[in-house]
Amino acid sequence: MADSLGIVILAAGKGTRLKVDIPKSLCPMLGKPLVDHVLSNLDSFQKEFDIRAKISVVVGHKKEMVKESICTSWPEITFVTQEEQKGTAHALQCYFDQNKDAWNSKYTLVVCADTPLIGKEEFSKLFKALIDDDATQASAAVFETANPTGYGRIVLEGKGFDIVEEKDADEVQKKITLVNSGLYFFRTSHIKEHLGSIENQNKSGEFYLTDLFKRSFNVKAVSYKDSYKFLGINNLVQLEQACEIKQKEIIRNHQLAGIRFLNSSSCYIEESVQLAAGTVIYPGVVLEGQTKIGPECVLESGVVVKDSEIAGGSSIFANSYLEGCKVNEKARIGPMARIRPGSKIGESCKIGNFVETKNAQLDKKVSVSHLSYVGDAKIGEGTNLGCGFITCNYDGAKKHLTTIGKNSFIGSDSQMIAPINLGDGVYVASGSTINKDIPSGGFAIARQRQVTKEGMAKKFLKKKD
Repeated sequence: MADSLGIVILAAGKGTRLKVDIPKSLCPMLGKPLVDHVLSNLDSFQKEFDIRAKISVVVGHKKEMVKESICTSWPEITFVTQEEQKGTAHALQCYFDQNKDAWNSKYTLVVCADTPLIGKEEFSKLFKALIDDDATQASAAVFETANPTGYGRIVLEGKGFDIVEEKDADEVQKKITLVNSGLYFFRTSHIKEHLGSIENQNKSGEFYLTDLFKRSFNVKAVSYKDSYKFLGINNLVQLEQACEIKQKEIIRNHQLAGIRFLNSSSCYIEESVQLAAGTVIYPGVVLEGQTKIGPECVLESGVVVKDSEIAGGSSIFANSYLEGCKVNEKARIGPMARIRPGSKIGESCKIGNFVETKNAQLDKKVSVSHLSYVGDAKIGEGTNLGCGFITCNYDGAKKHLTTIGKNSFIGSDSQMIAPINLGDGVYVASGSTINKDIPSGGFAIARQRQVTKEGMAKKFLKKKD
């Protein structure tokens, strides 16, 4: 589409009712700030219409924090400052005052940063209502609600309508159940003609953007059935409601793609997570960030996976915690294992209960069955690490590397004092503390000789009462 579009996201408010120490637009929802959800949905809308809009975010409260957050993922976004929050029309005036090229856009979209559920379908419907009729100067999304408290009322008369804010509505108008969503498309020429004449003669003393909708103007109210899509986040109750709605949508899409959830309502899955068909998700699973789960995996109850990749056919057993790691095909992890950042778990490895790894590379078919710590290490293919194995990797100032070759056997309750290097086919006897390198094929035992005193046990055994 050749016609140009300017998009204005209103994100200057404090969000006082949220009672959080960050701007409302940055309040986290399913792993990313509210405003990022809006930006993602706008991106999908633009692709639908084959249009690349110029997007500006109006900032005010803690503006530098908002800018820094948005630029992390959306470097092409520009910003407009509203130093004093004098209303939505004032915010739009700041946009045009600080962005003179914005007047050249044929259309202008205004959306709030705290409406994360408005999707491309809602944007598209409202945009089409404007562009399909050359006479229409603006379109507003409206919906029916049984409880209109807090919303501006849509007062219809003839072909036009007024939007009356609740504070300014009379008792008859307050009973109206058709309400304003806060989402608008304009022909920019309409804004140019009327924005400067908006006054703040109302009970809030603010300049209302809704004054661009008058029964005397050629404007259109576009009705939507799914009112929940326009949920604005003003408190933590509404934030949870939005999360639940979005979470159900995310999980439903995964289910339709072949992911089996045993109890989907108990799971937390962020939108950025990728799941492959055939995987089974038990109750209480948490999947966050840039996580990828391959086909035919099993994730049992209580599993938490953050920013990690798990290849096909792997099983992650109950209450295991994986973060910043990569797990290759057919690995078995847990229950109650912790796989920390930098860990690379090889194909068909077995990581048992109460095992922790950190910055460790385990090659194919390594076994660490239980009660062990493997940190800053490289473990070769087919090696077995016994119960109670520890890499002593930290000297109080620096971390050091432990290297163990392939097909080695390290007995239970053994410690490796890093830096240390063990070759292939090494055997370490149980209870050994190893502080010297071992060549391939070597056998090592490092423990004091056992001393036995016959008949002395009675001196130490105590009788039970």
